[in-house]
Amino acid sequence: MAIRTGTETRLLDAAEELFFTRGIAATPVDAVLERAGVSAATLYRGYASKEALVAAALARRHRAWLATWDAAVERATTDEDRLLAVLDASAEFRARPDGARWCAFLGAAAEYAEAPPEVAAAVRADTDALRTRLTDLARPVAGDGAAALAERLLLVVSGDLAMRLRGAAAPGVARDVAVALVRAA
Repeated sequence: MAIRTGTETRLLDAAEELFFTRGIAATPVDAVLERAGVSAATLYRGYASKEALVAAALARRHRAWLATWDAAVERATTDEDRLLAVLDASAEFRARPDGARWCAFLGAAAEYAEAPPEVAAAVRADTDALRTRLTDLARPVAGDGAAALAERLLLVVSGDLAMRLRGAAAPGVARDVAVALVRAA
């Protein structure tokens, strides 16, 4: 028996809110159940484990992030702006009501010495999507150097996300660094 859509939405809303603000290890399943207003039996009908719920919450967040990034790319008018749209989208995503103080994927990766397979797969999917999309967007700007530029930009994006956790992200610095990298390419 599967979970009904409304119940699944409540579970994923609660999981995202708690796991990605309080931390995965610091959030017991009981807290998610209480916030969602569902029973343990209901949770386990849809998810085999806490880690499966974390992976599902990450997958949903990934889809929302990609939609935000796609919208930022669509608004951009130049190849350079389409490439830099990742930083605009990141700022926009962070400003959402369900935005966390930093990246849920980096947080999930940091919580485990060795992530369970379903969580590791969700983190890898996000990293792979960032790398692939940045490389594709970098081609018109950097040609054969697109992959190298994408790796540099991935580091800038990840660093910007990490600096948020420290409370030390200076507005615009990551974009300034990214612009310098793009222009140097």
